Amino acid sequence: MENQNHNPKKGALRWLLRETIGNLVLILILFGLVGRWDWWNGWALSAVYILWSLGSIIFILPVNPQMLAERSRPQKGAKKWDVAMVSAMSVFLLATYIIACLDVRFGWATPFPLWAQITGLVAAVLGYDVILMWSMVSNAYFTAIVRIQTDRQHTVATGGPYRFVRHPGYVGTILCYLATPFLLGSLWAMIPAVLAAGVLVVRTGLEDKTLHEELPGYLEYAQQTRYRLVPGIW
Repeated sequence: MENQNHNPKKGALRWLLRETIGNLVLILILFGLVGRWDWWNGWALSAVYILWSLGSIIFILPVNPQMLAERSRPQKGAKKWDVAMVSAMSVFLLATYIIACLDVRFGWATPFPLWAQITGLVAAVLGYDVILMWSMVSNAYFTAIVRIQTDRQHTVATGGPYRFVRHPGYVGTILCYLATPFLLGSLWAMIPAVLAAGVLVVRTGLEDKTLHEELPGYLEYAQQTRYRLVPGIW
């Protein structure tokens, strides 16, 4: 089997194709379940993910196609617990979309007011398109699974948002998860969104333990940057 690290541009193109298909599938799910196309909330959420994809093309593809190649398919060395957690988060996130759309369509609960929906949009953009993207740009080894990338001379990321917390990408992702029900205007969607965020918090702890044990230099970094997700708390 061809090693993506030897052909990063080809792997990056696979990533781009996967992301494009994923964004189109999300649009079909959202508007197919809501039953109409004039739902600004659905377009806003789709734009959040499309902007992230465009940001990856603009800021990462020209300088670090290896990262996108790594993200295009599962790699050897993935932790079994991580594979299970990624799967669980995917299920909870999909449930968030489905429940929110059905809630909007059938009026299961009183929708969040417009100001809360707009706040949700701002928080989702801040989390996914700003904090997460900043984290990816600042960490050449930011991949979708927990894996010590010895084949790429994995080193500790200490710049950008990594100066403030050890897992800033997860901060942005959690913020987006929790903002999505507000953006989509669905109270019931809070349940799977909170579960997805909870799994990611647990994953943060397990990944941090793995990095302490397996990544050279991480212990020293953790002594300088004390907190995993929230400064002053954890």
